[in-house]
Amino acid sequence: MIFGRHINKYYLRYSWVLLLGILALLLVDLAQMRIPEIYGTIIDGLDPAGKTNLSVELVFELCAEMFIVIAIMVLGRCAWRLCFFGSAIRVTTRMRAKMFDHCKDLSQQYYQVNKVGNLMSLFTNDLDTIDECFGDGILMLFDAVGLGVMAIYNMARLNWKMTLFSMIPMFFLAIIATIMGKYEMKKWGERQEAYSKISDYVQESFSVFAVIKAFVKEALELMSFKRLNKNNEKVNVAFTKASAAMNACVSFFVGSVITVIIGYGGWEVYKGNFVVADLIKFIGYFNTITWPVMAVSMLIEMTSRGRASLKRISELLDAKPDVVDSADAKPIEEVKGKIEFRSLSFRYPDGDYDVLEDVSFVIQPGENVGIIGKTGSGKSTLVDLILRTYNVPDGTLFVDDHDVNDVTIASLRRHCAYVPQDNFLFSDTLKNNIAFAYGEEEVADELVEEAARMADVHDNIVEFKEGYQTFLGERGVTISGGQKQRTSIARALMKNASILVMDDSLSAVDTKTEEVILKNLRSCRAGRTTLIIAHRVSTVERMDKVLFIEDGRVVAFGTHAELVENCAEYRHMVELQELEKEEASEGGIA
Repeated sequence: MIFGRHINKYYLRYSWVLLLGILALLLVDLAQMRIPEIYGTIIDGLDPAGKTNLSVELVFELCAEMFIVIAIMVLGRCAWRLCFFGSAIRVTTRMRAKMFDHCKDLSQQYYQVNKVGNLMSLFTNDLDTIDECFGDGILMLFDAVGLGVMAIYNMARLNWKMTLFSMIPMFFLAIIATIMGKYEMKKWGERQEAYSKISDYVQESFSVFAVIKAFVKEALELMSFKRLNKNNEKVNVAFTKASAAMNACVSFFVGSVITVIIGYGGWEVYKGNFVVADLIKFIGYFNTITWPVMAVSMLIEMTSRGRASLKRISELLDAKPDVVDSADAKPIEEVKGKIEFRSLSFRYPDGDYDVLEDVSFVIQPGENVGIIGKTGSGKSTLVDLILRTYNVPDGTLFVDDHDVNDVTIASLRRHCAYVPQDNFLFSDTLKNNIAFAYGEEEVADELVEEAARMADVHDNIVEFKEGYQTFLGERGVTISGGQKQRTSIARALMKNASILVMDDSLSAVDTKTEEVILKNLRSCRAGRTTLIIAHRVSTVERMDKVLFIEDGRVVAFGTHAELVENCAEYRHMVELQELEKEEASEGGIA
């Protein structure tokens, strides 16, 4: 059994089921105590000459009693298995749900530090260990105590001196088991860490096999994996050695007790202080106590593993979300789309410098705004703050004149649609990916198709054999980069939100397709606010406003024409991109 803040409540929740299982277990143990008595009765009925004093009626009576004992043991074992193991499955199911629910509330910063492979090992290996400790742990504890007490009582009733002699090796075993248990806990923690590293590495490698092959680095990856695998083997062997040593100690001490019983008991029989039938009963009772002794050693090993796994799970459940609602935050019911930054400066939680400095500008409701600047200038950070991915200082960011810290995060995000840079798609149908905002709610095909047309991806989808029912591979790998990007745009348009944020979401499409999508956006999102981050001037030049940002500072904000006229840096960027177009055009003609 294991105890901790995140698991103790389940012992109370399932207390009546566990109590029923314990009663069934004790009933089995009580019935099991009758087996040595039956053996003793049979031995009592035999004399040294091989004759028997047993009557036919007594034999039938003993057989009937043995059958009843076996029936009770079978039914009882079935009952406690259902109670203990069923409860363990329910516990891990609820813990898994609690872990996942907690994970969805954790901030972006947490996932930048903790890798996916490590988190997956918590949901698989560590929870399996908790399952084993909860179900098998309760069984072993109460079976060891119940069966052990009954067996020792019956042994002492037959010969208390021999019982004391037989318990001496058990005392030394308990000391060794305690020491070994601490060592096993340490080794199990190392084993889980090694497994997490392998999970991290494999998950990352599977995601970028195309890159690995392109750079012909298969051999290098294999060597790196071999090192991790070898370390995993090393820590597993170390744990197995500790476990094997523990089992060897148990076997040795149990065997030594059998030697004590046979030697001392035989001497007592020889002296006439003990009868053969009682010696057989005594050995039978001790054979019964062998399992509790083994159970204690297994329980120590299991508890060591369980505590190590519970510690890892507790670290996840105890992790505090960095971005949370303020105590007086209220839902925002309606959003028109006004966004205002007031002297906002921002630094990442683990950063050494401000990535945004003294940012101030106002986006009016219904405006289409392009955000442009060099790589690393702070464009994505800017829109991440609007979506409350990170905390912002009070009084620096407003939506419809509401400080974003005064409204609930969920309600603010409900009014926003987002197209991320990585264009992540789920392993689901194209229809379900586009209609993701509606969850499991049934959505009309016409609405999905309309969103796809606005994103200029409908014609591509209908060419697929299964059309909108085409099932995508992991992260959408079965379609091209441009199709993924446009599907992500369709998903955002399907939400029909007051504020749309597109983070470099047209980089994988050609200029003609880009022009079609921008034209569709102007028509379908008239009167609603749209923010588009881009690197190409052609993407933002027809927007109502253009925000030019450099090194975390707003350099200029106005129409494209105003920036060309008044901002030398922006004008220089326009000239460079026009020159690149001319050179590409001349190269194509040549």
